[in-house]
Amino acid sequence: MKRIPLGATGLQVPAIAVGCMRISGMPEDKLDQHLLYCMEQGLNFFDHADIYGGGQCEEVFAAAVKRTGLRREDMFLQSKCGIRPGMYDFSREHILSAVDGILKRLDTEYLDMLVLHRPDALMEPEEVAQAFDTLESSGKVRYFGVSNHRPSQIALLKKCVRQAISVDQLQFSLPQSCMVSSGLEVNMETPGAIDRDGGVLDYCRLHDITVQAWSPFQYGFFQGPFVGNRETYPELNRVLDELSEIYNATPTAIAAAWIFRHPANIQLVAGTTSKDRMAQIIQGSEIQLERSEWYRLYLAAGHILP
Repeated sequence: MKRIPLGATGLQVPAIAVGCMRISGMPEDKLDQHLLYCMEQGLNFFDHADIYGGGQCEEVFAAAVKRTGLRREDMFLQSKCGIRPGMYDFSREHILSAVDGILKRLDTEYLDMLVLHRPDALMEPEEVAQAFDTLESSGKVRYFGVSNHRPSQIALLKKCVRQAISVDQLQFSLPQSCMVSSGLEVNMETPGAIDRDGGVLDYCRLHDITVQAWSPFQYGFFQGPFVGNRETYPELNRVLDELSEIYNATPTAIAAAWIFRHPANIQLVAGTTSKDRMAQIIQGSEIQLERSEWYRLYLAAGHILP
């Protein structure tokens, strides 16, 4: 399994994070098999959030770990907090209470990584700093990150937060790659030139922040998968099929390889619960696309080169 550096932590982690958003409804035996398979493949990085299944995903995960006899120390557990019904909340009180709830549901004494979910417009960096200091000094959280944050929001946090921001989890896929297009279409009056994220991809590379790609096989805001969607993305699927033949791989593997090819060392968050599909994503991590093939896929997804 390909491994990548995790921010500036000095840790090497799998290039694939196992997303746990969909596990709450799985039969126990299927969930046990899923966790065992992932661990056997070297996928020991698990991504949670307190809102996934209303907390049930964390609970069933902990139960599966206990049933299977897997060891907590062999896993890297990440969870996210900050989303509440009808609002976002980065207050000191909520962060601390959210982490206590996460730890209880995961049946663990500590989180390897706590991620602040979506930006809170009422965020006070002083309160976040107090919460992080408390969590770190108590041993409840080892590393910290954010999700869906732009550079200026991270910089505002860092005005007070002394801990490193190790990850930024962002939507990224072949069609959904404005992080790339805004850099390529600089100073142009084209849709791709619109700066939607403040240059977050370059910022993360400059500041040793690992980008974690969520919805890597989706387009739009949960509009559906693009792989196999020949009506919406005919040219992209044609090129995916062609490269699949060349590399003796599936289109899903090629779509994953496109993300892994970027020199930012992006960590792909794979939310699938299918063994076969996970195997395809793992295969993608082992494929090194040629530069020309990477750009060909980018263009086939509907982007332009000036």
